Amino acid sequence: MTGRPARQSSSRRLAAVLGLWLLLVLPAQAQIPFPLHDGLPSLAPVVERVTPAVVNIAVQSRVAVEMNPLLRDPFFRRFFELPERGPMPRRQSAGSGVIVDAARGLVLTNNHVVEGAERIMVTLKDQRTLDARLIGRDAGTDIALLRIDADGLVDIPLGDATRMRVGDIVMAVGNPFGLGQTVTSGIISAVGRSGLNPRGYEDFIQTDASINPGNSGGALVNLRGELIGIPTAIIGPSGGNIGIGFAVPSNMARQVMQQLLRYGEVRRGQLGVVVQDLTPELAGALGVDALDGAVIAEVGRDSPAERAGLRRGDVVVAMNDAPVRGSADLRNRVGLTPLGSTVDLTVLRDNRPRRVAVAIR
Repeated sequence: MTGRPARQSSSRRLAAVLGLWLLLVLPAQAQIPFPLHDGLPSLAPVVERVTPAVVNIAVQSRVAVEMNPLLRDPFFRRFFELPERGPMPRRQSAGSGVIVDAARGLVLTNNHVVEGAERIMVTLKDQRTLDARLIGRDAGTDIALLRIDADGLVDIPLGDATRMRVGDIVMAVGNPFGLGQTVTSGIISAVGRSGLNPRGYEDFIQTDASINPGNSGGALVNLRGELIGIPTAIIGPSGGNIGIGFAVPSNMARQVMQQLLRYGEVRRGQLGVVVQDLTPELAGALGVDALDGAVIAEVGRDSPAERAGLRRGDVVVAMNDAPVRGSADLRNRVGLTPLGSTVDLTVLRDNRPRRVAVAIR
C-alpha cells in the first residue's frame, strides 16, 4: 500500500515531462490536440472526433469472364450445343470513404473504388448501411463523389494540405482488407510526389502511416482532426504495407469535388503548351536565375498561350502568385482550373519577370 502513491506520482511526473517534450518538439499545428488520457499523451480524442465520418464502401459490379474467343460467337455456341451466355457474374469489392459535408451527405472516395459500380453501399460507424448515389468521378485524380441520405451524419473539415510539412504527424483511417474501421499513425514522409501514373494529375502526399488494400478512399488527417488527404495508392511488392503510401491532397480533392458538384465531371482547361522541368542545365542555357519552374518547350498554334503572347523558352515560375515547382505542378493546377477562368502567370523571359493573363480554354 505504501508504494502505490509513489508509483502513481512517478508516472504522473513522467507524463508531465513527456507532455512538455511534445510541446517543445512538435510543430505548432500538432501541439494543440495532445491531451492527456489517464495521465498519458494520447491520440484517442482526435480519433474519437474523426472516425464517425469515415465509412466503409461496398461495391457491386459485373465482371467479364475470359473464354476462348470462338465460344463468344453465337454460331459456335449453338454448334457445340452450349447455352446462351447469361449475365456476367457479380463482383463485390470494398473500400473506404469520408463524409465531408454532413448536411448534404457528401462522401469523398477514390474513383477506382467505385469504377464500374452497379450498386454502392455505405456503412457508417454506427452500422447503418445506406445506398449511395454517384455524383461524379474523375479518373485523372482518382477522386469520386457520392451522396447519401441519412440523419445524424458527422463530417471531417477539409484542411489545407499545403501547410503540411515533412515530419508532421498524421493518421490514416479506413477499412483495410475488409476488416472494419482501423486507425494507423505515422508521419508525412514527402510531399509533391508524382510519377505513379504519367497520365494522371498527381501531387501526392507520401506517408508511412500504414495504408493497405481497402484503405483506398479513406481519410488522412492531421492532429487537428482535419482531412488533409485521401489515401489512394501504395508501393508494396507483397500487396501489403511497407511504409510507402500515397494520398491525394485535400486541396486537389476539394477542387475536383466542386467541379463534380457543378458539372458531374471535371472539365479541364488547357494552356496549349508543352512544358518541361527547369533543370540547372536549362537554367544556364536560358540565362535565368530561378531554381524551380516550368519551361515552355512548345506553344500550340491558336492556343490560349499563343493568344496571350507566351513564347518558347519562357519559364513559368508562378501561377496566380503561387510558385510553380515544375512541369507536373503547372499541369495539375491548369488541369483543375475551370474552363473560362483567367489565370495570371509570372514568366521569366531574358531573366526578366513578366505577368501574363491567360484565358483557360
